[in-house]
Amino acid sequence: MSTPEVPEVHEPPELAAVGRPYDGNHTSGTGCPALHGLGTVGGGAHADHEHVIVAEMVPRIRLLAALVKEHVR
Repeated sequence: MSTPEVPEVHEPPELAAVGRPYDGNHTSGTGCPALHGLGTVGGGAHADHEHVIVAEMVPRIRLLAALVKEHVR
């Protein structure tokens, strides 16, 4: 089984202020950037109708792998 090619990341991430509780809130006050919103694609977060779109899981994993690859160099 071959390893899928990781796409290159050409666009910088969009910066945004968020008000929801997440781990990045612990570091954002120090000026340290945090990645947010790289979870699964779906809807209804933390509700009874919460769901993921299975077809989007591999593209999301490839995006995350590309971001890590870009910043670990």
